[in-house]
Amino acid sequence: MNASAYQIRPAIEHLEDSQIVDVWKMGFSIPDVVGLWVGEGDLPTTKFVCDAAAEALAGGQTYYTYKRGLPELRHALIDYHRDLYGIELTEDRIAVTSGGMNAMMLIVQMLIGAGDNMVCVSPVWPNIYRTVEIMGGEARQVPMQGRGDGWHLDMDRLFGACDAKTRAIYVASPGNPTGWVMPEEQRRALLDFCRARGIALLADEVYNRLVYNQRVAPSFLEIATPDDPVFVVNSFSKTWAMTGWRVGWMVMPRSVVPAIERLIEFNTSGGQPFLQAACVKAVREGEDWVKWMVARCKSGRDLVLERLAGMNRVNVIPADASFYLMLQVADMGSALDFCKRLVVEGRVGLAPGTAFGAGGEGYLRLCYAQSNERLSEAMDRFEGFLRRT
Repeated sequence: MNASAYQIRPAIEHLEDSQIVDVWKMGFSIPDVVGLWVGEGDLPTTKFVCDAAAEALAGGQTYYTYKRGLPELRHALIDYHRDLYGIELTEDRIAVTSGGMNAMMLIVQMLIGAGDNMVCVSPVWPNIYRTVEIMGGEARQVPMQGRGDGWHLDMDRLFGACDAKTRAIYVASPGNPTGWVMPEEQRRALLDFCRARGIALLADEVYNRLVYNQRVAPSFLEIATPDDPVFVVNSFSKTWAMTGWRVGWMVMPRSVVPAIERLIEFNTSGGQPFLQAACVKAVREGEDWVKWMVARCKSGRDLVLERLAGMNRVNVIPADASFYLMLQVADMGSALDFCKRLVVEGRVGLAPGTAFGAGGEGYLRLCYAQSNERLSEAMDRFEGFLRRT
């Protein structure tokens, strides 16, 4: 059969490429570019975590394992949530996944079919839109408004976007790219709405430890019951500098555990036990390192805010969480074109706000999870580029 006779589903054929990756790839051939574009820092995974993985690998932990993750890791996560939030989870509600992205894809596969929709608070990490589109559903975006005191969500607009085909509402708090943290009264109102409508609430809490005015960001787990339609997704990627390891987890309602287990079987058949052994080490013994890393990010944020404040064309939306800032540059034109020029002419990599959906237009995202030296160099180059354009 001729290759042209094969049919790709329209939902896949028409998936949009990531503008973040478009800009990022431009820097592959520019060795001296300072990349502040993607959602990871410049720190490698700390040694004691790597050593734990190597020891488990050498010890023969290379076989198939529990679909929802090693019991040791699930129990470590129970203790971790108890320490952070004072809550008691049961191990059956926890599933270890192949990254936070895999957790979200599993949930969407379970909930969304052709013609269904998920309402998403935006601007936000664009991959969540694609999970819905892959399933033939619609990702409805409800944009926040950026002001001088931060980002603001209109709850009436959020609720008004829901209809009889809404299967889930997605909210990231702390948010990527905004650093927005959902206020207490809005969290409770959203949970009540989802309970009353029978709509799933997909809470992306991957950045819950990257918060600078408290130890941990608030969680929906603090106010939800075990049977509420709430899915909380987290990841080892950001908190423990383990982006390339691809390990995450979800906390889910009891009623969906069998369905999630089946989906894990047909997607990945479960994760790698030697990586999970290292995750146990990170959770059990990594708290001092996490505190140090968060303090380092805060120092980077403060440096960037101070430098950007001295640039005439730049306006920054403040944020006390995540490791991103959203900024505007007067008269920059297309954010994507600006970022591409900045890579080539300024040797600095930023992400265009348009990559993050509605509400991101006119913004650039900067990831400051870097050393102060790299950030200072990036700010010097950025300022020089602005003066020349």
